Amino acid sequence: MFKWVKITALVFALLLVATPLMAQEASNQGRLIYLGGAFGAGLVMLGAAYGIGSIGGKAVESMARQPEVAGNIQTAMLISAALIEGATFFALIVCMLFNN
Repeated sequence: MFKWVKITALVFALLLVATPLMAQEASNQGRLIYLGGAFGAGLVMLGAAYGIGSIGGKAVESMARQPEVAGNIQTAMLISAALIEGATFFALIVCMLFNN
């Protein structure tokens, strides 16, 4: 899994570097500048979905193992999910601003 994350991060970094180069006022290349932001937004959404899904799955598994601490686990899960959503919204705003 970590190899996939490294490859995705490398591709995203290359798109970030390549997008200002494609920002010239050429007739056909003017539309390619939006590709980097759209690709980045897609990666952000995939990462957030994976993170929140794994938090939820592991929280339910740990609640099944120790039902007496389910309240504490649920609180920690909600806080973690909120932090992931906050980082996701920030990254999406950066991707939207990157397109303009």
